[in-house]
Amino acid sequence: MSSPTRPVYLKLRDMIAAAIIDGTYPEGAMLPSVRNLAADQGANPLTVAKAYQQFQLDGLVEVQRGVGMIVALGAAEKLRKAEKRAFLNDEWPDVREKICRLGLTMEELLDGSSIAVQ
Repeated sequence: MSSPTRPVYLKLRDMIAAAIIDGTYPEGAMLPSVRNLAADQGANPLTVAKAYQQFQLDGLVEVQRGVGMIVALGAAEKLRKAEKRAFLNDEWPDVREKICRLGLTMEELLDGSSIAVQ
């Protein structure tokens, strides 16, 4: 869950990670330039560069001089595993507690869109 106090570069990193996981930026694809992403998101280019730097340090992108940042092979799976681990460790305990507190059944959770709030 994104916190309002979470640094902008981490919010950008989360947004880019989600786009890699969902295939918006598939493996081998070029990420938007720092300037383009900064303009699209209304962010400072240095902030975008910091988010990109973290991807580079984590081995999720490769820098090709004069070309840009390319999504590395295996990046989506690596990110998916990290996101799952973070969700299960950081978010799931609170979600599970609320599910139990509300007495929600598995059927209600799986068919949540059709539950009428009374």
